[in-house]
Amino acid sequence: MTTSSLELASLLCSRLCHDMLSPVGALSNGLELLAEEKDPDMRRRCFELLEQSARISADKLKFFRLAFGAAGGFGEMVPVDEARALVDALVGNNGRIAVNWALASDSLPKPAIKTLLNLALIAIDSLVRGGTLDIGAELRTDESGEGAGSGASEIVVRAAGPRIAFDADIGRALDGSLPEGEISSRTAPAAMLHALAQSLGGGLQYAKADDALVMGAVLPLG
Repeated sequence: MTTSSLELASLLCSRLCHDMLSPVGALSNGLELLAEEKDPDMRRRCFELLEQSARISADKLKFFRLAFGAAGGFGEMVPVDEARALVDALVGNNGRIAVNWALASDSLPKPAIKTLLNLALIAIDSLVRGGTLDIGAELRTDESGEGAGSGASEIVVRAAGPRIAFDADIGRALDGSLPEGEISSRTAPAAMLHALAQSLGGGLQYAKADDALVMGAVLPLG
């Protein structure tokens, strides 16, 4: 699988636009209703819906900025609390998913944070009927004295719930077996993760059952 950077960026933009269409559309519809509505109770309800849609839109933009973008404003290491807040906000807007965290490091390299967020996104999408999302991450460093920069980020994400929805093409994009011409906006995040892991000399793994999906990544420090 050798997708050009330009094509992959275009597909990721398409995915972002797809996910933003609903909350932004709700904002537009809410403003139209507000302009026509005269009843005070209905106007108050319109304002509540506008506030909700604006919050969801902001949460998603913040998430995609770090998950897909260059993560400007951060150094080489990103606080894991930043990623945790983004995932919690995204899941909070869902309401049917409970998140459990096991974070053994205060910060992770940018590629690891990007991987964590995108694996979490895939897991959230798989929980179409709700369920539990477990996320763990750790930065293991080599203490043998062979030099700084040795070690690896280890990430695991588990989605558990009824009828896990996980497209086989997403799995093929994760392991690099999906042909270039078949990559779509739906599979682009997984394809990006494969390319990222490959560039670092790392790897991704996943396993799916009817009621659970487990994904993991090991990303060497470079």
